[in-house]
Amino acid sequence: MSLAGLFDLTGRVSIVTGGSRGLGLQIARALGEYGASLALVARKQNELDAAVAELGGDAVAFAADLGTPEAVADLTSRVMAHFGRIDVLVNNAGTSWGAPAEAYPLEGWSKVIDLNVTGLFLLTQAVARAAFLPQGKGAVINVASIEGLLGHHPDRIGTIAYNTAKGAVINLTRALAAEWGPRGIRVNALAPGFFPSKMTGSTLDTHGGALLHQTPLGKLGGDTDLMGPALLLASDAGGHITGQVLVVDGGTTII
Repeated sequence: MSLAGLFDLTGRVSIVTGGSRGLGLQIARALGEYGASLALVARKQNELDAAVAELGGDAVAFAADLGTPEAVADLTSRVMAHFGRIDVLVNNAGTSWGAPAEAYPLEGWSKVIDLNVTGLFLLTQAVARAAFLPQGKGAVINVASIEGLLGHHPDRIGTIAYNTAKGAVINLTRALAAEWGPRGIRVNALAPGFFPSKMTGSTLDTHGGALLHQTPLGKLGGDTDLMGPALLLASDAGGHITGQVLVVDGGTTII
């Protein structure tokens, strides 16, 4: 197979959660450009419709709140009914909540863990049952974070649930890769550093200068910086990569 062929996703179906904006839309754009049919998932129909209009091609909107088990099962059924198969699952949907650890509310903890960990696992499990295991092949990309690799800086408001959740996603990635590797399923994670987004907006407004100073490349993540890594892990070009965490942070975690 040619090098170009290794990256070709023509005929494959990819679910991208949190796919209507930000990092999810960036990843969806890369997979769609290389031929994948896209099932974009988010809570807000209007944002999904805008993303589908932007991407064009074979992109379809599926509104769902993945913080509930019922929504996960329904989503998997709807995607299978529409496309007949699923080849790639990008678990990007997530949320955060900022508060000091000693005052962290149970409501915030539950919201973050339910979506970022429980919902992610349940969707991965459902897609594996419905598609990956029967067809003997599939690729999962979990969007973790460098916050799952580091302690949170004490100068910034605490995000203990988010740090905990992303650490869990990283080891969930390794555990699933080990268990499902013999059955043809690859499971990897991306760990982005700071990218401008709705979630990071207030942090960057307050601490953007310090974060740039702590980043060897001297810049935040950009509009294309997750495209190549995601395409590698989704395609046959990454066919011998599983259980790995690819950090995309401009070097922040090396100093």
